[in-house]
Amino acid sequence: MSQDWRAACTVYLRPRLLAILAMGFASGLPQLLTLSTLSYWLRKLGVDKTTIGLAALLGLPYTLKFLWAPLLDQTPPPGLRRLGRRRGWLLPIQLALAGAVYALGHTDPLAAPLATGLVALLIAFLSASQDIVIDAYRIEILAEDEQGAGAGATQLGYRIGLLAAGAGAIALSDFLPWATVFASLAALSAVNVVVTLLAPEPARAPAPSVRLSFSTRLQAAVIEPFRDFARRAHWPAIIAFVLLYKFGDALSGGMANPFYVEMGFSGSEIAAIAKVFGIWATIAGGLLGGIIVARLGVVPTLALGGVLQALTNLLFAALALRGHDLLWLTLAIGADNLAGGLASAAFVAYLSGLCAAAYTATQYALLTSLMAVGMRLFAAGGGWLAEQLGWVWFWSGSALLAVPGLLLLWWLQRAPLTPVPLHGARERA
Repeated sequence: MSQDWRAACTVYLRPRLLAILAMGFASGLPQLLTLSTLSYWLRKLGVDKTTIGLAALLGLPYTLKFLWAPLLDQTPPPGLRRLGRRRGWLLPIQLALAGAVYALGHTDPLAAPLATGLVALLIAFLSASQDIVIDAYRIEILAEDEQGAGAGATQLGYRIGLLAAGAGAIALSDFLPWATVFASLAALSAVNVVVTLLAPEPARAPAPSVRLSFSTRLQAAVIEPFRDFARRAHWPAIIAFVLLYKFGDALSGGMANPFYVEMGFSGSEIAAIAKVFGIWATIAGGLLGGIIVARLGVVPTLALGGVLQALTNLLFAALALRGHDLLWLTLAIGADNLAGGLASAAFVAYLSGLCAAAYTATQYALLTSLMAVGMRLFAAGGGWLAEQLGWVWFWSGSALLAVPGLLLLWWLQRAPLTPVPLHGARERA
């Protein structure tokens, strides 16, 4: 291994990157808890499918988090200013989150479903708020040449958090009461408080000492972050790229499980290969993506990830032709998740580089919210397309959907006055 590649790998051992790894775990843990783990618990208790389906609304805070991101971005945390703006908000959010996870295990979805729903919604709100602060912390604490590795470390920690709240919690529920399972997850959430207390606070310009009027504060917190982004050259094309880069994956991802079922794979086969092996392949892809970003840069890694995401969808088209074949299922899922993890690490680094230092939390929350809305909208048509085209042409067609995003990426890098990712936006602030 060359010295440059060795240096790109050892970046993950820096203390700041280890803190980012832990914060990625903090983000992943509550997110899956309010989605698939909650629905599994409700079904085991005998809650009807209609009610379980309504649990999908718990994803709304993650989509709408840009609405309160300006508050967390620009308002000093009450009573905790000594910790700094980022850690000062993160500490009370994490303490409340641990308490809410514990409380969820002591609700009764059958006797009092509304109480369970409200606590779960509170967890989702606190989790989305935690994500706002953690994303801003990661962008601000890392140097520009560490952003790619930071994205990889975030992916690793996030996926481990998903494993703990998903497979880990479900496995524990076979041996322990659900109240104990949720108490264990609350304890894991509380560990994040220790990380927050030990982590350094990012450097930030001091707030003005003069008292500002409400309208001035409102403009600085809410209007200026969006106005700043709109001053960027070709910003509509940037928004379009954010929406389209993962277009193919968004459309096909929602149909993966129905596809596995129609191919005749059992639940245990899907769990072992798609869930456990697939997550580790995604982790490996995220770490590899961080290394490639550090070595080659963001844009080449985005291009590589986009091409690989398209090509790996063709493996599912081949699987559709072969039918029930565990070797091909493992190959398709392993390659697809590796490519997805690599592309996601580069994409996170790209979005981070678009954020001005003065409005990190607000702008990053806006970009990720737009991405989430786009992915949900694109995914909605996946079932209809699969019905119309059949599985072979569905997967083949989804590969072609990577083309618009790649063409936009190529155009943005050639267009005049377009800031280079990881430079212009943050330097300007």
